[in-house]
Amino acid sequence: MTKRRIKKVAVIGSGIMGSGIACHFANIGVDVLLLDIVPRELNATEEAKKLTLLDKVVRNRIVNDSLAAALKSKPSPIYHQKFASRITTGNLDDDIAKIKDVDWIIEVVVERLDIKKQVFENLEKHRTPGTLITSNTSGIPIHFMSEGRSEDFQKHFCGTHFFNPARYLQLFEIIPGPKTSEAVLDFLNDYGEKFLGKTSVIAKDTPAFIGNRIGIFGIQSLFHQVKELGLTIEEVDKLTGPVIGRPKSATFRTVDVVGLDTLVHVANGIYDNCPDDEAHELFKLPGFINTMMENKWLGSKTGQGFYKKVKGDNGKSEILSLDLDTLEYRPKKSARFATLELTKTVDKVVDRFPILVSGKDKAGDFYRKNFAAMFAYVSNRVPEITDELYKIDDAMKAGFGWEHGPFQIWDAIGVEKGIEIMKAEGFEPAAWVNEMLASGNKSFYSIKEGASYFYDIPNKTQEKIPGQNAFIILENIRKSNEVFKNSGVVIEDLGDGILNCEFQSKMNTIGGDVLAGINKAIDLAEKDFAGLVVGNQGPNFSVGANIGMIFMMAAEQEYDELNAAIKYFQDTMMRMRYSSIPTISAPHGMSLGGGCELSLHADKVVAAAETYMGLVEFGVGVIPGGGGSKEMALRASDTFQKGDVQLNILQEYFLTIAMAKVSTSAYEAFDMGVLQHGKDVVVVNKARQIAVAKQHAILMADMGYTQPILRNDVKVLGKQALGMFLVGTDAMQDSNYISEHDMKIANKLAYVMAGGDLSEPTLVSEQYLLDLEREAFLSLCTERKTLERIQHMLKTGKPLRN
Repeated sequence: MTKRRIKKVAVIGSGIMGSGIACHFANIGVDVLLLDIVPRELNATEEAKKLTLLDKVVRNRIVNDSLAAALKSKPSPIYHQKFASRITTGNLDDDIAKIKDVDWIIEVVVERLDIKKQVFENLEKHRTPGTLITSNTSGIPIHFMSEGRSEDFQKHFCGTHFFNPARYLQLFEIIPGPKTSEAVLDFLNDYGEKFLGKTSVIAKDTPAFIGNRIGIFGIQSLFHQVKELGLTIEEVDKLTGPVIGRPKSATFRTVDVVGLDTLVHVANGIYDNCPDDEAHELFKLPGFINTMMENKWLGSKTGQGFYKKVKGDNGKSEILSLDLDTLEYRPKKSARFATLELTKTVDKVVDRFPILVSGKDKAGDFYRKNFAAMFAYVSNRVPEITDELYKIDDAMKAGFGWEHGPFQIWDAIGVEKGIEIMKAEGFEPAAWVNEMLASGNKSFYSIKEGASYFYDIPNKTQEKIPGQNAFIILENIRKSNEVFKNSGVVIEDLGDGILNCEFQSKMNTIGGDVLAGINKAIDLAEKDFAGLVVGNQGPNFSVGANIGMIFMMAAEQEYDELNAAIKYFQDTMMRMRYSSIPTISAPHGMSLGGGCELSLHADKVVAAAETYMGLVEFGVGVIPGGGGSKEMALRASDTFQKGDVQLNILQEYFLTIAMAKVSTSAYEAFDMGVLQHGKDVVVVNKARQIAVAKQHAILMADMGYTQPILRNDVKVLGKQALGMFLVGTDAMQDSNYISEHDMKIANKLAYVMAGGDLSEPTLVSEQYLLDLEREAFLSLCTERKTLERIQHMLKTGKPLRN
C-alpha cells in the first residue's frame, strides 16, 4: 500500500472553527487552502471605493476578514504569526477547482445537513479520487452526509471533530461513516496523535459523539442541580474548578466563553435525537436558560451571560454574576465550604475525591449527587457510544480539560463505594459494572509493567490500552523504576541507560531540595547511566525559583546563606551544561525564571509546542540569578558577526530580560533567543515529549558525547554598552515609562551583561559573569522595594509595580 502523506489541506468554511483548524495545520507546517462563499452584496467601504462584485478583493472578503479576525484573537490560534503565510485564501466559486491538488479536504460549514450535502456535491466534482474528505460536525450523523456520494467518496469520508479552539483543545474525534475504510481510520488516528498533537478517539456515529454527549450531560445535570441544592453560580464554579482538576473557568464561566447558544444547540440535538436515553428529560433546558437565550445573554460574545463585566463608580471594572432566582445581576460573592478546606493540603487531585464525597456539608451533597448521576450515565453509554470505557475518559480529558475522566474518578473513590453513593441517590450502574466486580476485577484501570490497562467488557479481563508504545507515562513507572527520591524530586530509570529527574514540588518551583535532586541525578547518570532528561508531566514544567525561601532569607538579612543559595543554584545550572553525560530539558506549559534558566543550560531542549518560556525575575524585583543573565550575555556574544553593530545585538538580549518577555509558544522562544535553532526541538504532542527527549539523549550518547570545556571566551563590551544602557534607562524613567526601582534593577542587569565597567571590549569567563550576576542579585535582595514585590507575588500571584 502506498504511504499517505499530508502536504496540503483544503478547509471549506472560514468561521471561527474553520480558521482555527486552518491555523493549526499551518502550525504543523502544512500548506492550507482556506475557502469560503462569495459575498452577495457590497459593504459600505466597497461601495465607497466603487468596487463591484467581480473584484477579487470583494469576492474573497468573507474568507480574508475571518482569517484576519482569527489571527488577531487571543489566545492566538497560531504558534507564530509568520506561519500564517502557509495559508492561501480563496472562494468557492473561483477557486474550488484547486482542491484537486490537496491531500485532505475538511468541511467546516454551517451545521445544516442540506447545506453540507450541497457542499459535498460540489466538492465531488473537483476532488481527486483517493483524497481524504471529512466533516467537522459536532453532531449531525455522518451517515446522512455521505448519502448519494460515489463509492470512492464514501470510502474516504468520515467525521473529524476538532474541539474549539483547535490549537489548544486536544480532542480529535474520528467518526466513521457506513463505508469508511479501516485504512482511512487508522491513518487519521495516527496522524491526529503524531502530527496534530491530539488525543485521537475513534467514536461511533451517535448523537454528539463521545465528548459532547458526556460533557453536555454534565453541564445540563449541573443546570438542574443548581436550583435543587440552592447553590449560586459562584459556588458551582468553586466546586467544579481546579479543586477537582477542571479548568479555572469551571462550569458557568466556560459556558460564557464557549457561548450559551452553542451549548443549547448541542443539548437540543441530543434531546431530539436520543429519545431512548434514560436521562432524556435532563437535556430539556431549564427555564432560566430559555430566558437567557431570549435576552441574548449568550456569554462573552454578547457581553453578558452568567457573568457580566461592568465599570463601577470608581471607574474600575467589576464582575457581576447572575442570580438564578431573580435573573438579575449582583456583585460576586465568595464561596467557601468546609469540605474544600479539608482538601487544601492534598496536592494530588486524584486523592481528593474520597474526601469530597464524604463531606458533611452542601459541598459533600453536591459531589455525591453529581458523581452518582455521572457514573450511572457513563456506565450506560458503553457500548452505545463506544465499546471501550477508556475512550470516554480520554474524550473528557482532551475535549473538556478534565484532569481525570469519569471512570478514573470512580476508581479513585472505589468502584463499590461509588455504587453505594449511586444507590443512595437513586441511581443504578449498568449491569456490566456488577459483572466486572463479580469477575474479580475491582477497578476499571490497572497498571502493569509501566503500561495502563482497562477493563474490557466482552472479555471480562484487563486489556492493555493501545498506542502506548510512543509514550512514557511517568505516573505508571514512578514506583517501579524509582532510583532516588527526596521531597522535591523523583529520579526514574527510563530504560536504555537514560534517567529522568521529575520535579515534585508545589508548582514545580526550584528550591534546595530540587537542586539537590538535580545534582544527585547528574551524579547517578555520570556514574552508571548514559544520559539525563529533566522533565515532568504536571500542568507546568516550573514556575521558577522558590521565591518564598529567598524572601525569608532576605527579610531576616541572612545574606551569607542567601549568597550560598544563589551560588548553589548557579553551580547546579553549570553542572547541567558541563557534566560528562548529555542533559536534556523537556519544558512545557509555564517554564519561567529558574525553569527557563535550567533549559538555557541543558545540552538540548525538547520543548512542547505549548511552552510559555521567559526570564521573568524583573516582576519580583531582581535579575535572573541562576545563570540566566550570564547566559543571555554569552548568547549575544556567540551571535556577534564581523561588521555587526554588537551593541544592538546585546540590547535585544538585554530587553528580553528587562521586559520580562514570555513566549506564547515554543516557536516564539526561538525569536527571543531562549531556544536555539539547530540545537533545540519542538514536539507538538506533549504526551510524547519524555519519550522524544529520551531518544535524543540516547542519540547524543551513542554519537560519542564529549564533556564540554568551560568557556573563557565570552566577549563583553564594557563601558561602551553600559553607557548606552544607562542613558536608555534614565530616559525611560524621565518619561515615566519605568519606576525608579525598575531603573535600579535594569541598571544592575546592564552592569552584568556589559561585563562591568571595563574600559574596552574584553573576553571573559562564564564564572566572571556569574559572580557579577550573583552580586547584583544579592544587592537587589537588600532593597525594601524588592521585598515588597516578592511579598506581593507570594500573596497575590501577580507582579507589583512600585
